[in-house]
Amino acid sequence: MSIINQFRKLHQQPSPLVLGNVWDAHSAKLAEKAGFKALGSSSHAIAFALGYEDGEKISFEELFFMINRIVKSVKIPVSVDFEAGYSSDPEQVADYVKQLTDIGVAGINLEDGVVKDGKRVLEDAEGLVSKIKAIKAKTDIFINTRADTFTTKHENALEEAIKRSNLYIAAGADGVFVPLLESTEDITAFLEKVKAPLNVFTTPKLPDYDTLGKLGVKRISHGAKQYDQLMKISEGIFTDFYKTKEYKLVLG
Repeated sequence: MSIINQFRKLHQQPSPLVLGNVWDAHSAKLAEKAGFKALGSSSHAIAFALGYEDGEKISFEELFFMINRIVKSVKIPVSVDFEAGYSSDPEQVADYVKQLTDIGVAGINLEDGVVKDGKRVLEDAEGLVSKIKAIKAKTDIFINTRADTFTTKHENALEEAIKRSNLYIAAGADGVFVPLLESTEDITAFLEKVKAPLNVFTTPKLPDYDTLGKLGVKRISHGAKQYDQLMKISEGIFTDFYKTKEYKLVLG
Protein backbone atom coordinates (compact mmCIF):
# COMPACT_ATOMS: atom_id res chain seq x y z
CA MET A 1 0.00 0.00 0.00
CA SER A 2 1.35 3.44 -0.94
CA ILE A 3 2.03 5.98 1.81
CA ILE A 4 -0.78 8.16 0.40
CA ASN A 5 -3.32 5.32 0.53
CA GLN A 6 -2.08 4.38 3.99
CA PHE A 7 -2.74 7.95 5.10
CA ARG A 8 -6.15 8.01 3.40
CA LYS A 9 -7.15 4.81 5.21
CA LEU A 10 -6.37 6.41 8.57
CA HIS A 11 -9.26 8.81 7.88
CA GLN A 12 -11.74 5.94 7.56
CA GLN A 13 -11.57 4.62 11.12
CA PRO A 14 -14.38 4.77 13.72
CA SER A 15 -12.13 6.82 16.02
CA PRO A 16 -10.50 10.10 14.91
CA LEU A 17 -6.92 10.12 13.70
CA VAL A 18 -4.83 12.23 16.07
CA LEU A 19 -1.95 13.90 14.25
CA GLY A 20 1.36 14.60 15.92
CA ASN A 21 2.15 18.16 14.81
CA VAL A 22 5.91 18.55 14.39
CA TRP A 23 8.42 21.07 13.10
CA ASP A 24 11.73 19.24 12.60
CA ALA A 25 13.24 15.76 12.35
CA HIS A 26 13.80 15.44 16.10
CA SER A 27 10.20 16.29 17.05
CA ALA A 28 9.02 13.92 14.29
CA LYS A 29 11.03 11.05 15.74
CA LEU A 30 9.70 11.74 19.23
CA ALA A 31 6.09 11.79 18.00
CA GLU A 32 6.55 8.52 16.13
CA LYS A 33 8.12 6.95 19.23
CA ALA A 34 5.15 8.13 21.32
CA GLY A 35 2.85 6.09 19.10
CA PHE A 36 1.32 8.57 16.64
CA LYS A 37 0.22 6.91 13.41
CA ALA A 38 0.74 10.01 11.24
CA LEU A 39 2.34 13.43 11.49
CA GLY A 40 1.44 16.90 10.34
CA SER A 41 3.95 19.70 9.98
CA SER A 42 3.16 23.04 11.61
CA SER A 43 3.82 25.97 9.28
CA HIS A 44 3.76 28.33 12.26
CA ALA A 45 6.37 26.34 14.19
CA ILE A 46 8.65 25.84 11.18
CA ALA A 47 8.48 29.53 10.29
CA PHE A 48 9.28 30.61 13.86
CA ALA A 49 12.09 28.05 14.14
CA LEU A 50 13.67 29.64 11.05
CA GLY A 51 13.21 33.19 12.31
CA TYR A 52 10.12 34.17 10.31
CA GLU A 53 6.59 35.20 11.16
CA ASP A 54 3.78 32.84 10.16
CA GLY A 55 1.95 33.30 6.85
CA GLU A 56 4.09 32.09 3.92
CA LYS A 57 7.06 34.27 4.88
CA ILE A 58 9.54 31.46 4.24
CA SER A 59 10.45 30.28 0.77
CA PHE A 60 9.27 26.98 -0.66
CA GLU A 61 12.90 25.86 -0.80
CA GLU A 62 13.34 26.40 2.95
CA LEU A 63 10.09 24.60 3.70
CA PHE A 64 11.06 21.76 1.36
CA PHE A 65 14.38 21.28 3.17
CA MET A 66 12.64 20.97 6.55
CA ILE A 67 9.94 18.62 5.24
CA ASN A 68 12.51 16.43 3.51
CA ARG A 69 14.37 15.98 6.81
CA ILE A 70 11.10 15.16 8.62
CA VAL A 71 9.98 12.59 6.02
CA LYS A 72 13.37 10.89 6.01
CA SER A 73 13.39 10.60 9.80
CA VAL A 74 10.18 8.55 10.21
CA LYS A 75 8.30 5.63 8.68
CA ILE A 76 4.75 6.91 9.22
CA PRO A 77 2.78 9.22 6.87
CA VAL A 78 3.57 12.93 6.93
CA SER A 79 1.13 15.66 5.93
CA VAL A 80 2.43 19.16 5.19
CA ASP A 81 0.77 22.37 6.29
CA PHE A 82 1.14 24.03 2.89
CA GLU A 83 -0.72 27.21 3.83
CA ALA A 84 -2.20 28.74 0.63
CA GLY A 85 0.29 26.94 -1.64
CA TYR A 86 3.17 29.45 -1.62
CA SER A 87 1.93 30.87 -4.92
CA SER A 88 -1.24 32.33 -6.42
CA ASP A 89 -0.58 30.39 -9.64
CA PRO A 90 -2.36 26.99 -9.51
CA GLU A 91 0.19 25.35 -11.81
CA GLN A 92 3.08 26.54 -9.65
CA VAL A 93 1.31 25.24 -6.55
CA ALA A 94 0.80 21.88 -8.27
CA ASP A 95 4.49 21.73 -9.22
CA TYR A 96 5.48 22.39 -5.60
CA VAL A 97 3.13 19.68 -4.35
CA LYS A 98 4.50 17.20 -6.90
CA GLN A 99 7.97 17.83 -5.47
CA LEU A 100 6.59 17.01 -2.03
CA THR A 101 5.03 13.75 -3.18
CA ASP A 102 8.30 12.82 -4.88
CA ILE A 103 10.01 12.76 -1.46
CA GLY A 104 7.21 10.75 0.14
CA VAL A 105 4.77 13.30 1.55
CA ALA A 106 1.32 11.71 1.98
CA GLY A 107 -0.90 14.76 2.37
CA ILE A 108 -1.17 18.53 2.50
CA ASN A 109 -3.32 21.14 4.19
CA LEU A 110 -4.34 23.87 1.75
CA GLU A 111 -6.17 26.90 3.07
CA ASP A 112 -8.33 29.75 1.80
CA GLY A 113 -7.13 32.26 4.39
CA VAL A 114 -3.95 34.29 3.99
CA VAL A 115 -2.05 36.60 6.33
CA LYS A 116 -1.92 40.21 5.17
CA ASP A 117 -0.35 42.92 7.33
CA GLY A 118 -0.37 40.51 10.26
CA LYS A 119 -4.07 39.70 9.96
CA ARG A 120 -5.68 36.57 8.51
CA VAL A 121 -8.18 37.35 5.75
CA LEU A 122 -10.48 35.08 3.76
CA GLU A 123 -9.79 34.78 0.04
CA ASP A 124 -12.13 33.87 -2.79
CA ALA A 125 -13.03 30.17 -2.74
CA GLU A 126 -12.54 29.79 -6.50
CA GLY A 127 -8.84 30.43 -6.10
CA LEU A 128 -8.49 27.37 -3.90
CA VAL A 129 -10.73 25.36 -6.22
CA SER A 130 -8.32 26.06 -9.09
CA LYS A 131 -5.34 24.98 -6.99
CA ILE A 132 -7.04 21.73 -5.97
CA LYS A 133 -7.84 20.83 -9.57
CA ALA A 134 -4.28 21.60 -10.71
CA ILE A 135 -2.80 19.46 -7.94
CA LYS A 136 -5.08 16.51 -8.62
CA ALA A 137 -4.12 16.61 -12.29
CA LYS A 138 -0.53 15.81 -11.23
CA THR A 139 -0.81 13.70 -8.08
CA ASP A 140 -3.30 11.83 -5.90
CA ILE A 141 -1.96 13.30 -2.66
CA PHE A 142 -4.48 13.59 0.20
CA ILE A 143 -5.67 17.21 0.14
CA ASN A 144 -7.13 18.48 3.40
CA THR A 145 -8.71 21.83 2.55
CA ARG A 146 -8.94 24.41 5.30
CA ALA A 147 -11.89 26.78 5.43
CA ASP A 148 -10.91 29.84 7.46
CA THR A 149 -14.39 31.24 8.04
CA PHE A 150 -14.19 31.00 11.84
CA THR A 151 -10.60 32.22 12.17
CA THR A 152 -11.44 35.28 10.05
CA LYS A 153 -14.70 35.87 11.98
CA HIS A 154 -16.99 35.64 8.95
CA GLU A 155 -20.50 36.81 9.88
CA ASN A 156 -21.97 33.46 8.74
CA ALA A 157 -18.98 31.30 9.62
CA LEU A 158 -20.73 27.92 9.75
CA GLU A 159 -22.83 28.38 6.61
CA GLU A 160 -19.87 29.73 4.66
CA ALA A 161 -17.64 26.87 5.86
CA ILE A 162 -20.21 24.36 4.62
CA LYS A 163 -20.53 26.12 1.27
CA ARG A 164 -16.77 26.38 0.73
CA SER A 165 -16.03 22.84 1.90
CA ASN A 166 -18.52 21.37 -0.59
CA LEU A 167 -16.92 23.41 -3.39
CA TYR A 168 -13.50 22.05 -2.43
CA ILE A 169 -14.73 18.45 -2.24
CA ALA A 170 -16.34 18.77 -5.67
CA ALA A 171 -12.98 20.00 -7.00
CA GLY A 172 -11.20 16.90 -5.67
CA ALA A 173 -10.34 17.57 -2.02
CA ASP A 174 -10.17 14.49 0.22
CA GLY A 175 -10.93 16.08 3.58
CA VAL A 176 -11.85 19.39 5.20
CA PHE A 177 -10.36 21.31 8.10
CA VAL A 178 -12.35 24.01 9.88
CA PRO A 179 -10.32 25.58 12.72
CA LEU A 180 -12.45 26.83 15.64
CA LEU A 181 -15.43 24.70 14.64
CA GLU A 182 -15.94 23.69 18.27
CA SER A 183 -19.49 23.11 19.50
CA THR A 184 -21.36 19.82 19.27
CA GLU A 185 -24.21 21.63 17.53
CA ASP A 186 -21.98 23.22 14.86
CA ILE A 187 -20.03 20.01 14.22
CA THR A 188 -23.27 18.05 13.84
CA ALA A 189 -24.76 20.65 11.49
CA PHE A 190 -21.56 20.71 9.43
CA LEU A 191 -21.36 16.94 9.04
CA GLU A 192 -25.00 16.71 8.03
CA LYS A 193 -24.19 18.74 4.92
CA VAL A 194 -20.53 17.94 4.21
CA LYS A 195 -19.73 14.33 3.35
CA ALA A 196 -15.95 14.18 3.79
CA PRO A 197 -13.53 13.48 6.66
CA LEU A 198 -13.63 16.44 9.06
CA ASN A 199 -10.47 17.70 10.79
CA VAL A 200 -10.92 19.82 13.93
CA PHE A 201 -8.38 21.81 15.90
CA THR A 202 -7.73 21.26 19.60
CA THR A 203 -9.20 24.04 21.76
CA PRO A 204 -10.45 24.21 25.36
CA LYS A 205 -14.04 24.35 24.07
CA LEU A 206 -13.78 21.25 21.88
CA PRO A 207 -15.79 18.16 22.96
CA ASP A 208 -13.79 15.22 24.34
CA TYR A 209 -12.19 12.64 22.07
CA ASP A 210 -14.91 10.00 22.47
CA THR A 211 -17.66 12.52 21.74
CA LEU A 212 -15.84 13.73 18.63
CA GLY A 213 -15.65 10.15 17.39
CA LYS A 214 -19.38 9.63 17.95
CA LEU A 215 -20.14 12.87 16.11
CA GLY A 216 -18.18 11.61 13.09
CA VAL A 217 -15.01 13.71 13.31
CA LYS A 218 -12.15 11.87 11.57
CA ARG A 219 -9.05 13.90 12.42
CA ILE A 220 -7.73 16.05 15.26
CA SER A 221 -4.66 18.31 15.18
CA HIS A 222 -2.96 20.70 17.58
CA GLY A 223 -0.89 22.92 15.28
CA ALA A 224 1.92 24.84 16.99
CA LYS A 225 0.56 24.46 20.55
CA GLN A 226 3.36 22.14 21.68
CA TYR A 227 6.06 24.22 20.00
CA ASP A 228 4.76 27.40 21.66
CA GLN A 229 4.70 25.74 25.08
CA LEU A 230 8.23 24.44 24.67
CA MET A 231 9.51 27.85 23.62
CA LYS A 232 7.85 29.44 26.66
CA ILE A 233 9.60 26.93 28.91
CA SER A 234 12.89 27.60 27.09
CA GLU A 235 12.46 31.32 27.64
CA GLY A 236 12.15 30.69 31.37
CA ILE A 237 15.24 28.49 31.39
CA PHE A 238 17.32 31.08 29.54
CA THR A 239 16.11 33.89 31.81
CA ASP A 240 16.75 31.93 35.00
CA PHE A 241 20.18 30.75 33.88
CA TYR A 242 21.25 34.28 32.91
CA LYS A 243 20.17 35.64 36.31
CA THR A 244 21.46 32.87 38.58
CA LYS A 245 24.30 31.38 36.53
CA GLU A 246 22.95 28.04 37.70
CA TYR A 247 21.42 25.74 35.13
CA LYS A 248 18.19 24.09 36.15
CA LEU A 249 15.00 23.09 34.40
CA VAL A 250 12.20 25.61 34.77
CA LEU A 251 8.75 24.11 34.19
CA GLY A 252 6.11 26.74 33.54
